[in-house]
Amino acid sequence: MMEEEGEPLTGGDGLTGGDGLTGAGVILIPKLPHVEFSLECRDLIGSGGDRKPNALVQVAVIDPREQYLVSHACTEIVEGSRDPLFLTGVTFPPEYPASPETLVKLTVYDVRDKARDNSSFLGSATFSVSDLLRSKDDQLTLNLRSSDGVLAVGTVLVSRVNMGEMEEGDVDHITADVQQAQKCTLVCESSQATPNDKDNSPLTGAVFKNPVCKVYKFQTVDSEWMLVREQMEECTLSFSIPRQLLHLYIQEDMRRIQELRDLGELSPHWDNLRKEVIGRYGQVIAAYQETLAELNKITGPSFKPSCSKAQRYLEFIPINLHTQRMRVTCPRQTDAFYDVITVGAPAAHFQGFKGGGLQRLLSRHEAEKKSFSTAYQCIYYSPEHTAKAQEVLHSVGHLQPLISGLADQLLQAAQQHSMAGLREALKTLAGKTEQFVHALKDELVKSALLALHAAQPGYVTKNQNQTLPGHQGHSHQDHPSPSQRGQQGQSPPQNPGHSPGQPSATDSPVVVCNNVDGGSQTAPIREDGQTPLKRQDSIPCHKEYDEEEWDRVWADVAKSLNCVIAMVDKLQEQEPISNNQEQQVLADVITSHNPEGDWREQLCPLVVRLKECIAEVVVRARRAMTFVLLQEAACSIPQGLFLKQRRDVVFSQALAALACGFVMRLYAGMEDKGFLRQLHLVGLVAQFESLLSTYSEEIGMLEDMEVGISDLHRVAFKITQAKTDDPCDLQPVVIGRRDHYTVEVPLPRLAFQMLPHEIKEGKALQVYPVLFNVGINEQQTIADRFGDISLQERINQRNFEILDSYYKSLSDKVPSECLPCFQTRTDLKDLLGTLGQNVVTKKRKNVEILWLAGTICRRLNGIRFTSCKSAKDRTSMSVTLEQCALLRDEHQLNKDYFIRALDCMRREGCRIENVQKNIKCRKYAFNMLQLMAFPKIYRPPEGTYGKVDS
Repeated sequence: MMEEEGEPLTGGDGLTGGDGLTGAGVILIPKLPHVEFSLECRDLIGSGGDRKPNALVQVAVIDPREQYLVSHACTEIVEGSRDPLFLTGVTFPPEYPASPETLVKLTVYDVRDKARDNSSFLGSATFSVSDLLRSKDDQLTLNLRSSDGVLAVGTVLVSRVNMGEMEEGDVDHITADVQQAQKCTLVCESSQATPNDKDNSPLTGAVFKNPVCKVYKFQTVDSEWMLVREQMEECTLSFSIPRQLLHLYIQEDMRRIQELRDLGELSPHWDNLRKEVIGRYGQVIAAYQETLAELNKITGPSFKPSCSKAQRYLEFIPINLHTQRMRVTCPRQTDAFYDVITVGAPAAHFQGFKGGGLQRLLSRHEAEKKSFSTAYQCIYYSPEHTAKAQEVLHSVGHLQPLISGLADQLLQAAQQHSMAGLREALKTLAGKTEQFVHALKDELVKSALLALHAAQPGYVTKNQNQTLPGHQGHSHQDHPSPSQRGQQGQSPPQNPGHSPGQPSATDSPVVVCNNVDGGSQTAPIREDGQTPLKRQDSIPCHKEYDEEEWDRVWADVAKSLNCVIAMVDKLQEQEPISNNQEQQVLADVITSHNPEGDWREQLCPLVVRLKECIAEVVVRARRAMTFVLLQEAACSIPQGLFLKQRRDVVFSQALAALACGFVMRLYAGMEDKGFLRQLHLVGLVAQFESLLSTYSEEIGMLEDMEVGISDLHRVAFKITQAKTDDPCDLQPVVIGRRDHYTVEVPLPRLAFQMLPHEIKEGKALQVYPVLFNVGINEQQTIADRFGDISLQERINQRNFEILDSYYKSLSDKVPSECLPCFQTRTDLKDLLGTLGQNVVTKKRKNVEILWLAGTICRRLNGIRFTSCKSAKDRTSMSVTLEQCALLRDEHQLNKDYFIRALDCMRREGCRIENVQKNIKCRKYAFNMLQLMAFPKIYRPPEGTYGKVDS
């Protein structure tokens, strides 16, 4: 369509490169394009005599070296007008390989059939970039010539536009000073940087890359003109976050294998289980290492296209992750920015949805675990117990070296005879030791120690010790491994929570068992009603033996710390009181010759003893908690590890999206003191809008997404100062473990120094993810009429409660002045009340839930996400609708322009470019039958959709 003979066109994107930093390394919103213009035709002569044309302008760039055309942009179609004013403009970002000598060709077509791309050539005109830059009033008027270059078929008016503050008189022809066009309230500049430096410095693009820009002008209710720019970018975190997570997953699982080996000698039954669990962990590690190796080979675009959603090596990568920013410039108003992150629903597409998604699979697996634990000699531990065991393991691993370092600081202060330093070090040491004690003060540790003791070789029960001399005893047989379940005989009926043994005849006179005896509980208190031991020379019963051992070790920690405290008190009493410097020097001399004055020598044995006691407690606690995780894994194999892998995949996609949104929101709010105060006092809400249906495969995707978004509650953020301003040093870093990750976001030094003290001190910043889902397609129609929508209802109700709780916490801690101002004055409390009513209302395709949740999120300074299966088609309809609604509600978009603006953005905006990037075709993946089921406002304009492979 729309090419002239002898002029080859190539479909180059033309909008690549892009960045988020100035040359000085200071945070900057993605740099603004510096050559933008709008188009208007006059006195067009149609191809059909008196018929008024349906005009469209195609913009191409003539490569000065190769002398061929490169398609660059296209306006919307203005129907039935000889003087069409096009709302869609043209933009050349700084990264575009253009120079003042670059030629731009404008070709006007008369579109006869939009659905079939049937059009006829009207005329064309050519100008150079330098012509526009040097023109009077930033305008060019060009004659449109027919194909033979003889006949004039009308004129085209090219008007340069500049985003920025607009003067009151700039209405008809929107112009502004070049310097003014570069102004932005969200820019954080170096004191050494000048506007010229900023314009000409090379951009580094630490996190956001490859911008695609579109510019429009729309009429307001006052008959004035606003300028609107869309900018869509890829995010490097699409790949860097999953790579880091895979590395952390591998490290964590390798540590788990080592911890299992460190359990020491176990009975044959438990040793076999341990070997199988280690083998399974090894398989997971090998698979993750292979995936990581493949990801490290990938170069090129920073996003995963929708057509690759089911590729194995890309399953940890979020689908089609992009940022989109709309900037609005209106007369007599400060520029406004509206951001949204678009991403495909976090889900395990490679693994499929035959059995449902994570929410259903985890519920089913948890029920199966109870029966497996009973049948195969494992204690059943709930997910809360498992999480507690992992938390204890992390705490002891973190606190032990910390306490050891503080103890060394205490000795150093003693060596320096600094009583103030001694007291300060002791205060911190006592606090961390108390934290250590609290972390281990849990019944789970005691019960796990009992179970571990019973799983060791040579464990003898009370009943077995009561066996009369010469009487034939009983010993345990080896139990089947989880992979052999169902192949051997059934165990006797047993209660969940018990760890019974299965006796069998043996000729051995000494009775040995491999597990806890038939009546023992997971809790340390036994109520089995068995007769107490009468033989004085027998091994003590399990409960008495283990608890005495644990209590002794536990008491030693407290005793050792008390001894250290007592010694410091004694040293303080011995410290001579000096009135002046000479007396202090004399006291130091006397003390140095006094054996009792050697503080370090007196403290050292006590500190060493404290370290030894803590080390002994750590060894026992670590082995006990590892045994809990061994039992949990043993009764979960193999399904449990498969589910863990699925959860890892979904979480990786969700975290990459969240980190992208957090960084974008942080960059935008660097100069907003109210936002920064809210950030460290309460945290941010991250609102995920989902358009998935509750039918067929998409219900499995939604079940995956629900768990993935919920798991983001375990994530915190910290802001750090970057080592250098190099882009590599500005990449966010993930640390932690599966139960708790922290994303560290580095900022350049100058930007970091602007932050509040609490943030600079490393305070953990919380994010509160919420998910709202409303299906809108034809599959949702089936679900509404014949299926089950309870999942959607439950998700919306539960997440409304989270959002409402966040608002109440925010209201208590942050003044309303910290929140952004909007033209619509509806109270936040009223908006939440309306959302709550809509959530419980039985209404099909109630998209008002999504609109209200999005509005509340923006009013709360939150992070907005929009998702569907691939973030390409339904997501594009939602994003463009939200943008036009914001223009209407916040910037007085003329109601007669609402649908035109919506069609412009959907036909020629960033979202159709997103479709092109994903599937190499400028068509939304809808057909007419599907669209009949869509709410009307979510339907694309004619000619922009069709049957394509998405």
